[in-house]
Amino acid sequence: MRRLRKKFEGPFKPWDHELLLEELRLIGEYGLKNKRELRRANTLLKKIREVARKAYGLPSEERRAVEHNLISRLYKMGVLDKDSTLDDVLRLEVRDILERRLQTLVYRKGLAKSIYHARQMVVHRHIMVGDRVEDRPSRIVYRDEEDLIRIRPTSPYSDPNHPIWREVKELVEGEE
Repeated sequence: MRRLRKKFEGPFKPWDHELLLEELRLIGEYGLKNKRELRRANTLLKKIREVARKAYGLPSEERRAVEHNLISRLYKMGVLDKDSTLDDVLRLEVRDILERRLQTLVYRKGLAKSIYHARQMVVHRHIMVGDRVEDRPSRIVYRDEEDLIRIRPTSPYSDPNHPIWREVKELVEGEE
């Protein structure tokens, strides 16, 4: 039987007013379901930064190897550029991680009207990444997969006469 474990850590000061307001802002901006999703991203970022901080204490040869592995991994994830340093890794924010979620990228590509609509499209299995139908809005999309995000061909959304596309078309024509 599989043992379930928490995938996140709570904040150091859970009742800090500024932290609570910032969490609510991020939840609204990225269309997260609850604070657990935000804390999962925070925990991922915390572990990445921890590897970078530990690398500073290593001998130069080991440090270069750890730095190269970490930066290449973050480059593939789409969070950093190829020529980044450990200082850039330490400057990462939770927004950088949240920008790589499937839900956010579906919205940024213009496949959904809002960030919440993007979440619904993913959960209802209207979105594909490559040849695979995805139903997890929290999935981290790697740099090489970003261009493969599309609407599933059998989905009603793939029809150009769908009301969503007429609304999007009207919005675009109204801006011009």
